[in-house]
Amino acid sequence: MTIQGVLFDLDGTLLDTALDLGAAANHALRRYGYPVLSEAHAYQHSSHGSRGLLRAALGDQFERTDYEPLKDALLSAYLSALCVHTQPYDGVQELLQRLEQRQLPWGIVTNKPGWLTDPLLAQLPLFSQSRINISGDTFEVAKPHPKPLLAAAEALAVDPGAILYVGDAERDMQAAQAAGMRACVALWGYLRPEDQPMAWPGDWFCTSPYELVTMLGLND
Repeated sequence: MTIQGVLFDLDGTLLDTALDLGAAANHALRRYGYPVLSEAHAYQHSSHGSRGLLRAALGDQFERTDYEPLKDALLSAYLSALCVHTQPYDGVQELLQRLEQRQLPWGIVTNKPGWLTDPLLAQLPLFSQSRINISGDTFEVAKPHPKPLLAAAEALAVDPGAILYVGDAERDMQAAQAAGMRACVALWGYLRPEDQPMAWPGDWFCTSPYELVTMLGLND
């Protein structure tokens, strides 16, 4: 079936948010006397949110640490500096513009909570044409559950089987598969050394948004 709509994950797929997330994590870690994350670790673990970042920093200590104060400090710091270094990945602007030119509807489905997603997107006019933005707390379940993707398909008025979902985490591919959508692994995203993205249930594997433009046939 021809692709008639595209849905995207946010962090690590459309937006490079790692430096701002890493800075917020390091603020929390310093506050409570823990060693900070390197930029490399921030890039590898940002797709897994505050828990993933703090687990990467604390290692074996994580399970023995009071997580909630650290998480609260991280999220507070992040909210106060959402878009300092954050920027769209190279090629994302062209990809979205070409989707608009072809009148292919697109939207965003992220596990980032709405109280962070909405103010972040408000600072980035590039995403103003998104037809639907669904966050991790929009419903009682989040990815890898298919409900957020199916709700987005309904909002786009496109059959799920004609939608491509693009994400950089295994749960993104699992959610797309469960929703009956095609799936594209964003290999440019936040992959950890232990990840095996070529084994994930993806249909396409793209190394850049420009490659996705080509695979969607948007550069004719």
